[in-house]
Amino acid sequence: MSLVLVTKREALVLADPRRRSADRAGEHLLHRHFTADELPRLRVQVEECAAWAGLSETRRGDFVLAVDEIANNAVEHAGGTGSLLLRRIGDELECRISDSGPGFSEDVIPRILPGLDGATSGRGLWLTQLVTDRLVISAGAVGAVVTLAMRLR
Repeated sequence: MSLVLVTKREALVLADPRRRSADRAGEHLLHRHFTADELPRLRVQVEECAAWAGLSETRRGDFVLAVDEIANNAVEHAGGTGSLLLRRIGDELECRISDSGPGFSEDVIPRILPGLDGATSGRGLWLTQLVTDRLVISAGAVGAVVTLAMRLR
């Protein structure tokens, strides 16, 4: 088990729903930039926000795993940083991760489990597609934008 420290300000935002922001597009639960060093803290924050939003414990583990896979991909393949926006939109919990890498399309997601077909990469994307209710990959102003979502009920 690892210990992840959260700053007092982050703890207040995560713990107090009145401090979260909302707009027509949904309720913003978490918005932050990240690097490799910040991935452990990011996982904790996503899990806490998902719990607050009402995602069941079983689905929450899958959601955090999927977010972690995409965030790791941003760090590993797209310049070492990324940006995450987590929000509740209606009955969905949506996470949008953007990066400044070369970009990619949904065509890179393997059809079968990577390794069974000889592929050595793509397992995170394949897994994310498997456990989420929605996965969209699009081009950002620079880099890629990966949006994944799970229904809360």
